Amino acid sequence: MNAQPPEFDAAAVLDTVRQQREERRHRRTWGKSKLVRHRAELVKLRQTGASLADLVHWLKTEKRTLASKSTVSRYLATLPEMQAESQNPRPEGQDA
Repeated sequence: MNAQPPEFDAAAVLDTVRQQREERRHRRTWGKSKLVRHRAELVKLRQTGASLADLVHWLKTEKRTLASKSTVSRYLATLPEMQAESQNPRPEGQDA
């Protein structure tokens, strides 16, 4: 009954820990943006001339959705219909 426990291999344990941490560090899908539900309305409002602050206020009051101006801006920048809008500038006298 004098069985000795196996020796502790610190290098092997450290390699396992680092491998597990590396796997967790990589981003997985975060899911859809909460703005996806309101995409069509956001695009129409923005094309009508709404500012980012207007969109944030509308989301908060009408849709009970909190989002910052930068979040709305980044979301709209990813949409193809808004990119087409930026390539076709507004006629003179119609500033955003």
